[in-house]
Amino acid sequence: MSEMKKNSILIVDDEEANIIALTHILSPHYTVYAVKDGQDALEVAEEYRPDVILLDIIMPDMDGYSVIKALKNSDKTWDIPVIFITGLSNPDDEVRGLDLGAADYISKTFSPAIVNLRVKNQIKMLNQLRTIELISMIDQLTAIPNRRGFVNRLDMEWIRAIRDNTSISVLVIDVDKFKVYNDTYGHQQGDVVLQAVARTVEQSLNRPGDFAARWGGEEFIVLLPNTDTSGALLIAEKIRQNVSNLVIPCSDGTETIVTISIGVNALTPQLTSSRETFISEADKALYRAKSSGRNRVCSSNENEN
Repeated sequence: MSEMKKNSILIVDDEEANIIALTHILSPHYTVYAVKDGQDALEVAEEYRPDVILLDIIMPDMDGYSVIKALKNSDKTWDIPVIFITGLSNPDDEVRGLDLGAADYISKTFSPAIVNLRVKNQIKMLNQLRTIELISMIDQLTAIPNRRGFVNRLDMEWIRAIRDNTSISVLVIDVDKFKVYNDTYGHQQGDVVLQAVARTVEQSLNRPGDFAARWGGEEFIVLLPNTDTSGALLIAEKIRQNVSNLVIPCSDGTETIVTISIGVNALTPQLTSSRETFISEADKALYRAKSSGRNRVCSSNENEN
């Protein structure tokens, strides 16, 4: 079994002796980065996104107060916990640091036990928050990402598509006549269908970047980075066929089948493009798929596939 990835620490201190001491204390437990000035700290923090930053207050050119202000004003680094490392003993200095968003203080000269405990406390809180965040983005019934998880992924892929000038596609999927199915077989059996469809949609995606989520009710949604209309239609048709081939067992020993309709939209987004329009165009294509007979795929720029 592969070793769990270590949490990471960025040390920012203009004194080599302090960097050596802190690295010696922390490197057995964490991946450690170290820089000697504030500007380098900002660049490394944005590139590597360390879990915690140990930041010296007194540094030439850009002191620790200026660095933490810049960190907290950046969309990429605002949420990284910062622990000030300082020889200052005036309570006003500590108040100023905490007011700027510092999570804790470590005084020089360093006690290995204190350094480890204070870093460990921040890492523990961070990991707990990440676990809560992860759970909040998973649909409890189907165990795939939920709407919030999808929106979070779309935000990341959207920015990447704009930067790289690449296409991105979305599939909006609806289980055909699901309310009738629920009325016929009961809500518990309806849940079984949703779980089976979710599993099949996920298993139909081959690339690591492809992302499926439950959009709500009997609707699912799929994000396909670096995919144009023709590629998205192929994947959509594969999903449709795989679901139509499902044989779903019922509690009374019988078996049922379901079908899905899929709306497809592809776009090479620009800075002025709208995520909401991107999805709503796929939703319109889904409506055409359902109104033209269900169990089919339609795209935003084709009447039918």
